[in-house]
Amino acid sequence: MAGARPPLHERHKLLPLGAVFLLVPPIMLPTTLQDALTARLGDRFSTTRAVCEQHGRDESPYPALPPDAVVWPLTTEEVAAIVRLCSEHGVPLIPYGAGSSIEGHVLALHGGISVDLSRMNRIVRVDADDLTATVEAGVTREELNDELRHTGLFFPIDPGANASLGGMTATRASGTNAVRYGTMRDNVLALTVVTADGRIVKTGSRARKSSTGYDLTRVFVGSEGTLGIITEITVRLYPQPMAVSAAIAAFPDVDSAVQTVIQTIQFGIPVARVEFMDVRAVQAVNAYSRLGLREAPTLLFEFHGSEAGVVEQAETVQAIAREFGGMDFEWASRPEERSRLWAARHKAYFASLQLQPGAVGVTTDVCVPISRLAECITATCTDIAASGLTATVLGHVGDGNFHVLLLVDPASPEDRERAEAVNTRIVERALAMDGTASGEHGVGLHKMRFMAAEHGEDTLDLMRALKAAFDPRQLFNP
Repeated sequence: MAGARPPLHERHKLLPLGAVFLLVPPIMLPTTLQDALTARLGDRFSTTRAVCEQHGRDESPYPALPPDAVVWPLTTEEVAAIVRLCSEHGVPLIPYGAGSSIEGHVLALHGGISVDLSRMNRIVRVDADDLTATVEAGVTREELNDELRHTGLFFPIDPGANASLGGMTATRASGTNAVRYGTMRDNVLALTVVTADGRIVKTGSRARKSSTGYDLTRVFVGSEGTLGIITEITVRLYPQPMAVSAAIAAFPDVDSAVQTVIQTIQFGIPVARVEFMDVRAVQAVNAYSRLGLREAPTLLFEFHGSEAGVVEQAETVQAIAREFGGMDFEWASRPEERSRLWAARHKAYFASLQLQPGAVGVTTDVCVPISRLAECITATCTDIAASGLTATVLGHVGDGNFHVLLLVDPASPEDRERAEAVNTRIVERALAMDGTASGEHGVGLHKMRFMAAEHGEDTLDLMRALKAAFDPRQLFNP
């Protein structure tokens, strides 16, 4: 291994939220490896401190834990060559996309090399007749949709950030449209992956279904860079809807809002998005975006379909909302009106941070059966109130997923302890309700400790066996 690194649990202790500088061992990559990578990549190999620190952080509250070097490959073949060189020297590799993950996915706990795939940003092909596109891992979702505008198609997975398709695949991302279009698990058809011994393998095809062999595509989807480096993805595309309508409504309490969602889903209304904001989140976006929303639990809807269809959907949901005390129901079909309604949700993260200037956000998410969602959110709000922390609750409630952003003083260990105590209660409650520790954030560093409780040791042993088979030297994002 390159350099003497503290074991994972020891380096984890080096991550206080208030740390400004992190004492880590100096760069100790073998000179022969540095020479080989420089010869192969030129200035696309860097050991510059600032560059390494940038690649040793994501959107999580952890301070930077940088790799020893960063590389920028341009092709799958270059990725394979980098992997073979690092394998020869026992140096870890961490795939890096847009750096927008929020659970500590890219922190270099064992040092090594960050493989930045952002320059692999070619849209390889768009097959409009087959409703598929093949892209390199560095292509972002906005870049793909910009390319698709003239085709009448779009890619629906929207995790909020302009994430790369490689990172979205690796973290099994989803987002606001998942209630209708599913997650990355449902929308990735095929992959090109570099394995731990530097081989280039292809999984899946552009066919809509197959009954041959193990489903290796879905083994890599959600693997968070631990099994291989994804370099190319084939995804499903969808026709752009003829019409889009958005709606917003306030409710007297959380239960009323969630019951409206449950009724909407049970009535078979093909809602494209349904998002929840609690009172503090509404207060935050009102101040941040200068909106005048009623300060109450709020739902935002979006409907896709024909001109007549979206009107019918909105009217039906309005009737359901009224049954549960829905107020200020407003809906619009013009793009500028929809943009105004959705501005609240899209800016909610940054708006929430402004509730306590100088604070950092500790985020968490869980997903539960929708029948338990109101109970879970209500209990979570009680936990937040008891903690004394400022927090907002937002949710993709159409599929039982909600997020909590807890604001903590970065100089206060007590704040961090209280935030982690709330996080623990949220996750444990979700697991007790037959839910999951994360609906879309992923595991990263922050959720590792809940894996045994959710899956059990026997299931984890199968995962460990898979990791050992794919990456026997434990070099991929260890």
